[in-house]
Order: sequence, then structure tokens, then C-alpha cells
Amino acid sequence: MMDKEKIKNSQKRFAVFTSGGDAQGMNAAVRAVVRTGLAKGCEVFMVHEGYYGLVLGGDRICKADWGSVGSILQKGGTVLGSARCKEFRTREGRLQAAHNLIKNKINHLVVIGGDGSLTGANLFREEWSSLLTQLVQEGKIAQKTAEKYSHLGLVGLVGSIDNDMFGTDMTIGADSALHRITEAIDAISSTASSHQRTFVIKVMGRACGYLAIMAGLSCGADWVLIPESPPDVDNWEDRMVSRIKEARKAGRRKSIVIVAEGAIDREGNPIGSGYVTKALEERLGEEVRLTVLGHVQRGGAPSAFDRTMSTRIGYDAVNTILEATPESEPQLIGLHNNEVVHSPLMECVKKTQSVSEAIEAHDFEKAINIRGGGFRSSFRTFRTLVRSLPREPKPGQKRFRLAIITVGAPAPGMNAAVRAAVRIGLDQGHLILGIQNGFKGLIDGDIKELDWMSVDGWASMGGVELGINRLVPQGGELYAVAKNMEKFQIQGLLIIGGWSAYKAAYGLLQERNNYPVFNIPIICLPASINNNLPGSELSIGPDTALNNIVGAVDKIKQSAVASRRCFIVEVMGRYCGYLALLSGLATGAEQIYMNENGITLNDLQNDLEQLIKGFEGRKKLGLVIRNEEANSCYTTGFISALFEEEGCGLFNVRKSILGHLQQGGDPSPFDRIQATRFAVECINFLIEEAEKSSTSAVMIGLQKGEMKLHDLNEFPKMADEAKQRPKEQWWMALQPIAKLLS
Repeated sequence: MMDKEKIKNSQKRFAVFTSGGDAQGMNAAVRAVVRTGLAKGCEVFMVHEGYYGLVLGGDRICKADWGSVGSILQKGGTVLGSARCKEFRTREGRLQAAHNLIKNKINHLVVIGGDGSLTGANLFREEWSSLLTQLVQEGKIAQKTAEKYSHLGLVGLVGSIDNDMFGTDMTIGADSALHRITEAIDAISSTASSHQRTFVIKVMGRACGYLAIMAGLSCGADWVLIPESPPDVDNWEDRMVSRIKEARKAGRRKSIVIVAEGAIDREGNPIGSGYVTKALEERLGEEVRLTVLGHVQRGGAPSAFDRTMSTRIGYDAVNTILEATPESEPQLIGLHNNEVVHSPLMECVKKTQSVSEAIEAHDFEKAINIRGGGFRSSFRTFRTLVRSLPREPKPGQKRFRLAIITVGAPAPGMNAAVRAAVRIGLDQGHLILGIQNGFKGLIDGDIKELDWMSVDGWASMGGVELGINRLVPQGGELYAVAKNMEKFQIQGLLIIGGWSAYKAAYGLLQERNNYPVFNIPIICLPASINNNLPGSELSIGPDTALNNIVGAVDKIKQSAVASRRCFIVEVMGRYCGYLALLSGLATGAEQIYMNENGITLNDLQNDLEQLIKGFEGRKKLGLVIRNEEANSCYTTGFISALFEEEGCGLFNVRKSILGHLQQGGDPSPFDRIQATRFAVECINFLIEEAEKSSTSAVMIGLQKGEMKLHDLNEFPKMADEAKQRPKEQWWMALQPIAKLLS
């Protein structure tokens, strides 16, 4: 089938280029486009220096082979380069670009860039027919050639750290930029706390406040200024200072104000970071420090998310080209609700530009609404979490006693979830109890009331401040649990954790007839680096673990290149292959061994033969990712010894068992934000159900981008209990991409 497909596609020629501002992950997209095209039998060209390369032609448009995009996954920026091109803005420049493409028999383009770059590409497409007609009239191409290449196929991928484009939930580079910002603010926060100092941080975002808002959520900022929602009062400077003073009085040692570069007031006047710094100094009566992050936000290696997302949409871009007809409308390939989606390119561009138009017209409510529900809800949540103190309960309000417990193994982001749950609950007038050390703490009565400042600074913390263990109460332990739940008058229970947490929650559900105190609203929030929980496509923790793996493997690959070496890297996950598959996709591993597929001796023999063949050629390094429970017989040590022995002296083999470094470190921005969103939904659920005297017991999850609740009674039906993983694993569909690109 593949041979037939290659023959069918052998006449397809297309080019890929990057344009506009560089964004981390562009190289991953280029790699996916080139290798997918080659694997499917196409001839693929790479255009260097963007539109300038199209106009200049010559060796700026070069044919790609498999090795052309080797070892670029981990590189920031774009290896193809990007340059401003005044010539392409003219018809004469576009005429020359068309001629250069026709010379190379190319009439399909994959453009990776922002809305300006994609708009330019669409104009080029619209003019294509008239450009070819002019080339024929000028005698530069034959009429038959013009007829053969009569249309220009176009596919767009969005490369922009601002995350400001419609048609995709995330743009290439936005997640990596958020990593740079949170790393900087986390570092600044430690010195700010030491000196009880206020810092102003300026971040990118000319017409989009995404980076500023998400950085504020991730790092616990005190105030954020964005273009879509300027301060709603004239004396906003006084209100900002009042908020900071109240927070200091409540015990907060640091103050962080984040300013998006496009921030404006209600009249449309720019709010500069320098002005904010001066206003704070004058009103606080103390020195305020300003940090402008600048282009560091664009720099560095792409995050795991940007690598995998860019790979997925790059792969799909080629399929879109192959399926296109002359009548096909240009498509933008993006990620929506964790699925790759296609949208009409210019419709996305127009909607994107409508936000800027709304801002210029001072219609800020429209601007926020156009951004979408996710942006709107994140902004609303941020405004609650940054209060110096919670709002006072309403007179006569019924106040519930809600408890939070963390169970299982640590997962980065758990502290962020607890912080959000505590503050959202308190702000709505309820009492929040923190159970220490999981169900052991509940059995021992180790429970305390949490106040607003008790969770200050938790958003960025790794580990689990409430304490954690894997105990699943049984027998007499259930009596102790029930006794203390009654003693502390718990009226709703949020259980944050992994497999042990879900088993414990299900156990409480089954014992309701024996222990009436268990008849309260219960909700499970998925937190496990293994991403092995039913009812949710993503848990809290795996993104951080993936970034830890990718960072370690990047360093390993650098050492391997120098000495012709193959590394066998073992990652966590128990019987679930999520970490293995996604880290393999993000690092370009040649082989990924998972429990879901197992390992056979024939597999090992075939993989060894491929390694030998590669090292006999130009290959300098080999990389194999192995899930820790892929096979009980063919261990990491066994595979390393086998490959070393049979490698014919062509290469050395080393094993690397990454272990618990995958669980450690501060949570990634993605995990902090996801934890916050989950926690808000969980607390709102408990309050609503407590109001109704409900006994609902559910698992919350993210499915197709939406928060969904599943009856906890369905847990056994949705789970493979023997393997401790969900019966449906969406990521298994990514296997063909990983195999093809490696």
C-alpha cells in the first residue's frame, strides 16, 4: 500500500518555509513536513530566508533529503531562517517568486508564520494565475507549463509566541515562550521575597494578552495589564497600589506586576512598563525594579508540547496537500481540543484581525469575547486568585466545610491545584480543610483549616505541600476515616491524585451503605505523571515529566554525537506508554518500546539491524526510549548489552534510567494552568452539589478540550485495572507518526 501511495505522490512537489518572527517549534514542524513528504513519495524543497528566499531563488530553494532535517528538533528559532522582504510586497517581487517556484516545478507551499505571513501567502495564491499569464507573455515560461501548474496549493501553520491566531488553541512557540517567562518570574520571585520588593515584568504580546494572563496564573502575580481588558477605572494606579499594600499587610512578601507590551488604558493610550514602575514607586514610597524580558521569550529549545504539537500539525499539513484539489480552499492546520483540525485560512486571519479592530474601537468586551471562553475564564479566575484577601461571606449565606486531600504519588502541579481550590472556595464564603499526608492523615485526624495566605506561593512549587501517600483505606481503616469525617463535619471532598486516589474514592463510594458520612459530594481530580487515569485525556503532571525527560535526552544526545553512541533511555509510566511515546516523538527516538505493544526478540533483531545499517552510513547517534514496564524479560540492561555485543564495534551503547527526576522540579506552565482550571471546576461542583444535598461522586476529566464529569461508578468499566491504565488511550494514534518520522 505504501509503495502504491509513493508512486501516486511521486509527481507532487512542494516547498516549506518559515516567515515572520521566529518561534520555538518551527524546526519540529519543518522536520515533520519534510520527512512526511519524503516518506509518502513526494519531492520536498526548503526555502531559506522566507519570502526573501522565494524572490531571490537560486540556492535559497533547495531540495531536501532525510538528513536535511536531522538533529533540529531540539533547536530554537528556525534553521531555514526568516527575513523581512519588501520586494515580495510588490507585484514584481511576487512575479519573480512565482518564476522561481515554476523553475523548480513547485506549485504547493507550506507556510509557517504569523497572520501577516499567511496573508501574504494567500495574496500570492490569489494572484498566481495572473502571475503565470504574465510570465508566459514575457516569454519566461511556456503556455503548457502555465497550464500544468495553473493553481497554487497552500497550507498554513501558525508560528507565533503570542498565541494570537484563530483556528488553533495554541500557536507554535507560545508554550515555550511561557516557559521562558515563568522561569524568569520564578527566579525573580525569590529575590523579591527576600527583600519584600515589587517587580514589574514586561512580556511580549502586542495585541494579545495571552502570555501575560497565563504567566500571571502560573506565577501568582498581583496585577496584570493586557490590551484586551484595560483597567476599568480612571484611578487604576491607586487601585493597583491598594491591592499590593493589602497583600503585604496580609503577609505577602513580594509583589509582581506583569505588563503586556500592547497594554493600553480605556482611551487607547499605551501603558508602558516604565510608567507602571514610576507610578508604583511614587505611591508605594519604595524602589521598584523593572525587568523587560524581551527576545529571551523567543529563545532557547522548544518545550515538549511545542515539539509534539508542531510535529502533529506538520505531519497533517502534508496529508492536506496530498488530498487537495485545484478547487481546494487554503487551509490552516491547528490544534483544537487536543485534536488536529483544519480551518479556512483567511477566515482565521480575518477573525484574528477583528480582535485588533475591536481594541482600536475601544470595544473591549467584544475583544475578550472574540478571544474565546478559555481566555475569558482564565482572566476571570486570575482576578479572583490575586485578591489580597477573600470577599466576606454574604449575610445569611450557608457555608460548607469542604476538604482537600492529595493521594498517590507526587505529580507536579498538585500544589497549584490546592492553591486554586482553597482560594476559589474561600472567595465564595466557604471553609476549606486541608488533610495532611493523604488518607493516613485523615485516619489520624491530621486536618487543619486553610486560609488565604496559607497557600501563598504554591502555584510555582513542585512536590506536595499537603503531604501524600498511597494508602487506600480498607477494613477498620474505613471506620477511622468515617469517624474523622464526621468529627470535622466534612460536607464535600476533593481528592487530588493518581490511581490510588481513584481507587480510594471508589472504595468510599462502595461503602456508603455502611458509613452514611460518605454520602457527600466527592470529586476526583486527575494528577499523575503517567497520564493513566480514565475519563481524562490529560492529567496534571505529565507535561512537566515530559519536559524533564526531553531536557535530559537533549543532553544525552549531545554526548552521544561526539562518540558514535546509542542510548537506551528508560522512562516512567508503569504499564502506560504515554511518557514513552510522547517523549519519543519529541526527541526523535528511532524506537519506542511500550507495554501496550510489548517487545519480541524479532523486534530487537530488526531494530539492531537498522542501527547497524545507520552507523555504517553517516549516523552518529542512536536513541531508543523504553517504558519501564515494557517487558519483564527484555529489560533496559538486557537491550543495552545485546546491542553492545552485536553492534559490530560500530557504536557504543549506554543505558540511562531517568528515575524520579521525571517527577521533580517546579511544574511547567501547562501543568500549573491545567491544575488551576481543574480545581476551579471541582470546587464549583462541590459547592453546587452541597447546596442540593447531593451525594454525587464523580471523576473530572478533559476530553476533546472540554471539562467533563464521569460517574465514579463507571471507574471499573473505563479502567484496565490489571494494567492500571485507561481502556481508551488517545495517544496510541500517534504511533504511526513517530514511526514514520524516525
